[in-house]
Amino acid sequence: MLFDTHVHLNDDQFNDDLEEVIERARLNGVGRVVVVGFDEKTIKRAIELIDAYDFMYAAIGWHPVDAIDLTDDYLEWIEELTAHPKVVAIGEIGLDYHWDKSPKDVQQVVFRRQIQLAKRLDLPIIIHNREATEDVVTILEEEGAKEVGGIMHCFSGSPETAKRCLDMNFYISLGGPVTFKNAVKPKEVAKEVPLDRLLIETDCPYLAPHPFRGKRNEPSYVKLVAEQIAALKEISFDEVAKATTENANRLFRIQ
Repeated sequence: MLFDTHVHLNDDQFNDDLEEVIERARLNGVGRVVVVGFDEKTIKRAIELIDAYDFMYAAIGWHPVDAIDLTDDYLEWIEELTAHPKVVAIGEIGLDYHWDKSPKDVQQVVFRRQIQLAKRLDLPIIIHNREATEDVVTILEEEGAKEVGGIMHCFSGSPETAKRCLDMNFYISLGGPVTFKNAVKPKEVAKEVPLDRLLIETDCPYLAPHPFRGKRNEPSYVKLVAEQIAALKEISFDEVAKATTENANRLFRIQ
């Protein structure tokens, strides 16, 4: 079984053919997925999906790009929704310095507040980081995120940064970019991070792996990520599938 730890099946791109996408995932051995909601619309849809499908779980949080839109009411709403037995994490949260919709200082405050929420609820966190690595890792350290741990989602940093995150009780999750021919860092990370601290994901509909790069991504393609990691680590595909699934179940406390 494969566990895709980060999907956006709540995205409008899947409105017309969700059942076909699910069927292809099952045919490729995908047994569980975590649907990530990161604003009002996608959180609502994530909850709808986990109510409708046994193999779907949810992570809910507020995306850093939209940090400026987070109100106290939204934060309370997120907290209330974590009572759902299939909400397994807070996320994706973090920092995104690529887009300038939300000022950096606002993003940092919202990031800290959500880490504090996760600690209060004893839930792991899923980290979004774009062009903000040092600030992300520093805030995680300062806020004591080690208490709950979580996932460095679609990790693109160096092996050295990965080590700092591992020391804080985080798992390193790799997606489509590890299959790209020119993606040096993800390949290095795949080789160096211990298998019991790795996770796999698609981040669908984004970042489709080779040979589907540039097309819509979907959970069935997580198999290609696992195959690439197996090749880089010089171990069997089954070993990667088993370990990454066990890792995800342990982190999300799924029996």
